[in-house]
Amino acid sequence: MDQTKVFELKVGVFILIGIMILFIIVFSMGDINVTKSVYRINIIFNFASGISLSAPVRYAGVNVGQIEAIRIIHDPKDNKTKAELKAWVEKGVGIEEDARITINTLGLLGEKYLEIFPGTPGKPLLAEGSTVIGCDPVSMEKVTEELAGMTGSFKAALESVKRVADSAAVVMDGLKDGRGTVGKLLVEEKIYGDLEAFVADIKAHPWKLINKPRGE
Repeated sequence: MDQTKVFELKVGVFILIGIMILFIIVFSMGDINVTKSVYRINIIFNFASGISLSAPVRYAGVNVGQIEAIRIIHDPKDNKTKAELKAWVEKGVGIEEDARITINTLGLLGEKYLEIFPGTPGKPLLAEGSTVIGCDPVSMEKVTEELAGMTGSFKAALESVKRVADSAAVVMDGLKDGRGTVGKLLVEEKIYGDLEAFVADIKAHPWKLINKPRGE
């Protein structure tokens, strides 16, 4: 065989092997479903929370599928616009009809993914093409608004406490300076002595509280 043809054959085989390796790497990185046996389900949300195509699907915390389509639909029953997610799930994974499905986040600002919480054991399982209603995730805007409201309430409570503390300080200053009846009792020794003598007399002769002196 001509050396040139042998060389060309070797180069061709090498290139073919390289393309096959590249094909395997690309498909494995993208987790593209080629050989897996799967079934598909549709999940409807009022709010999709920014989830994107190819987002993972987890069942009981384990990756079992992927989001393959997202579209906007109009629900004539509620007369509302909603988001419909189509996901494929490995065929060996049985999802109960009452399973809770929501959109979750890895970490605080991480990747969005579809979270499926197992339902009641023994319930019928979702079949190919089943459509279920998902549990809407809480938007960050709503969380921020609630935190802002809580912060405002906390500030108002602190201001009320401060006002009470200021009023108490004014009262204490008045008592120290002898202002008011109670203040005079604290600072005037004569008034305090007379009051002490009156209390001692009443303790010794309690009948004086009942009987009035004649002539009154």
